[in-house]
Amino acid sequence: MLDIRTRIKKETQAAGIPWSAGILLIVASSIIAVLGFIWNKEEELFEVENITSQVLATNQATKVTGSTTVAVMIEISNRLLGKRGGYISNDIVPPGVWMDNVPNWEFGVLVQLRDMARTMRNNFSRSQSQSMENPALVVAENQFYFDSNSWMLPATESEYRKGIRELNTYLVRLGSTDETDAQFYARADNLGIWLSEVETRLGSLSQRLSASIGKRQINTSLAGDSAAKQSTNTSMEIQVKTPWLELDDIFYEARGTTWGLIHLLKAIEIDFQDVLEKKNASVSLQHIIRELEASQETLWSPVVLNGSGFGIVANHSLVMGSHISRANAAIIELRRLLEDG
Repeated sequence: MLDIRTRIKKETQAAGIPWSAGILLIVASSIIAVLGFIWNKEEELFEVENITSQVLATNQATKVTGSTTVAVMIEISNRLLGKRGGYISNDIVPPGVWMDNVPNWEFGVLVQLRDMARTMRNNFSRSQSQSMENPALVVAENQFYFDSNSWMLPATESEYRKGIRELNTYLVRLGSTDETDAQFYARADNLGIWLSEVETRLGSLSQRLSASIGKRQINTSLAGDSAAKQSTNTSMEIQVKTPWLELDDIFYEARGTTWGLIHLLKAIEIDFQDVLEKKNASVSLQHIIRELEASQETLWSPVVLNGSGFGIVANHSLVMGSHISRANAAIIELRRLLEDG
């Protein structure tokens, strides 16, 4: 019987491929497959208070109000770029270019970073609408809004690292008694603005996830206002269904969104502790965090299943959507507490 090496040699020669090229192709394919398997892993949750202490020590910064939120943003950004395989969304060679789960996870995390950077620049760091913007946060926000798929000239990673450097600058100045231009205002109205952004993001994700099985939806775009108008007429009943090839994309984007949001909410819980306690809202925030943590459970299936709502096969999108919907409902209640409590 021919051994494996002889068989491969005969097959490659029969196909007109040199023996050495055939071996090289097999080795390269094996390496790419192994790398793809290793890189196809989401980041684990980290301990917010421990990470805050490490980031502050690295920057020789003092812990003050707002330090935890900024430190968590820095850590999330570093993990986005420094996880297994690095930042994959802009890869143009295998295995990164063939992967889609992790890039969608990265995008979900990035959206949360962008929303927090914008709120930090416009609200948390300013005492009122007529006050000056913090220069470091202006640059940081712009950097995180850079194209997430740029491979070079410039590369996405280099632009995001500039944003991280500016966050570090803001963090150091935040705790400095010599430079008081950097501030973080932990007020109920500021927190409500950011939670409104979160509510919008989670509401959209919930709808996209629930559309995995297809549903008929009443068009409520103009409900509640008899004088409301829209650009063009649309049907009163809409059929919504996520294409089969996009199911895992939305699922992993939701996983990335909730991963980033869990850490930011834990940071907010520390920096806004007095505000939350005064409004009797601490328990509400903890409930939101617990609900989102459930969305990070291990997915044991090798693929994202899309069974019907009450069918035999599981529907992972509906399970994820359920956790996000409950968290979103709790965020709406939390905003009411902050406004009226």
